[in-house]
Amino acid sequence: DQFDPESAVLLRGYIEKEPEPKVKEVMAIVVALGDLATADQTTRLDAIKQIEESLHPKVRNALIRLKQGADAELSTAIDKALEAIDQRLKIFSTIETIFFGLSLGSVLVLAAIGLAITFGVMGVINMAHGELIMIGAYTTYVIQLLMPNQIGLSILVAIPMAFIVSGLVGIAIERGVIRFLYGRPLETLLATFGISLILQQAVRTVFSPLNRSVETPAWMSGSWEINSALSLTLNRLYIIAFCLLVFALLFLILKKTTLG
Repeated sequence: DQFDPESAVLLRGYIEKEPEPKVKEVMAIVVALGDLATADQTTRLDAIKQIEESLHPKVRNALIRLKQGADAELSTAIDKALEAIDQRLKIFSTIETIFFGLSLGSVLVLAAIGLAITFGVMGVINMAHGELIMIGAYTTYVIQLLMPNQIGLSILVAIPMAFIVSGLVGIAIERGVIRFLYGRPLETLLATFGISLILQQAVRTVFSPLNRSVETPAWMSGSWEINSALSLTLNRLYIIAFCLLVFALLFLILKKTTLG
């Protein structure tokens, strides 16, 4: 956390020669932090101006330490820099919160689409809809058990298989129960609620009531680091992208049906 002026002087000569922008930015921060440790007031003020919008945690910590015992002029410059940093941190925190909300909302939207289609086409309030999603999740789990050494490929196999298995269970529910209850919404609600309980107990019997984890493939792991204060996890980005893809496919299907 400490940067001495001597190291800053040595590093200053290599900044212009550095071709990588991110490395160059870090070097400039290190030099500025070294300048903060000098006794010269002008050098300190110039260094504060250089890093007043930096989001690196060490910059904020260094400014807070420097403020202790600083004179009025230096303290004012530090307060201005900290205010600018805090403002940017607040903005990126809001962006991150919105991103998390969109990713969670995408999962709920996918579930809601299924409920809306079922009710809109069949007039049935399917209380077992969540269990059909659960079956798709356990299908993914089983696929990974069958392909333990190919996790990256297993997810590509599991996505269509989850749709197929859940669809087959849905067809079985429709043929075995719901088709006899059309036009009776209360009865379909009660019947599908009972089916949901049966499916839950069946999963507990087969897989046990303990949580089963699905391993994230390497290409879905990690995060996209935009800056020191904002990084977007890749798995959440894929969720949002998948939701948009489903929306696009539904739009094309509805458009083709309408034109047809």
